Amino acid sequence: MSIQWKIKPFKALSAPEIYSILQLRSEVFVVEQNCVYQDIDGKDVRALHLMGEYEGKLVAYARLFKSGDYFQQASIGRVVIAAHCRDKKWGHAMMEQAISGIETHFKESKITISAQLYLQKFYEKHGFVQTSEMYLEDDIPHIEMKRE
Repeated sequence: MSIQWKIKPFKALSAPEIYSILQLRSEVFVVEQNCVYQDIDGKDVRALHLMGEYEGKLVAYARLFKSGDYFQQASIGRVVIAAHCRDKKWGHAMMEQAISGIETHFKESKITISAQLYLQKFYEKHGFVQTSEMYLEDDIPHIEMKRE
């Protein structure tokens, strides 16, 4: 069985889907990374939600924004793979889906991300280049990266 991808606007998400998204984001960004921050930031309502399900469970997720809704350019954020699935290398498939989703739904190709510094090489494999110095976001080193 392979991962199944879908993209939905916020209004099309079911209550169980929203619950699964928030649970996965909290599991990784708050608990695993030991980072207390406000994950529910009011931006979910403007995003498209890329979800990857495996065996009926949400295991991969990212938010997609059109230009102006987060950064000046289109953007991808809250990129997450469940810990027990990281060995499957679905992060690369998810980035391909995210980039394709922005191109298809927003008709945009320039993308900006705020990347955790340790993932720089991962994002470079998808055409992103560093465009800022390191900065702290919620006490985690980040860099801005762009894909032209």
